[in-house]
Amino acid sequence: MTAAPAITVEVVYARPDRQDLVTLTLPAGATVADALDQMAGRAPFAALDLAGMPVGVFGDRVARSRPLVHGDRVELYRPLAIDPREARRRRASGRSG
Repeated sequence: MTAAPAITVEVVYARPDRQDLVTLTLPAGATVADALDQMAGRAPFAALDLAGMPVGVFGDRVARSRPLVHGDRVELYRPLAIDPREARRRRASGRSG
């Protein structure tokens, strides 16, 4: 009898001062939602609104129903501190912050 195939993925959340990264082993066919379910209640992700946060895999936003493959990196995206257009305007005018 052989064990069901498994995949290994990373779940990452980048904070301004550090990056939180957890490696998970999931059954083959697992989705982004399955990975997030595994993270719910687990430090340091317990304080995050995992249901409402935008998510991606390797920098591309994806639906939570997206199947994962071995080696995927699930990324949790935090809200922007400032609109990118406003940041460009400030840089162009020489103002910061």
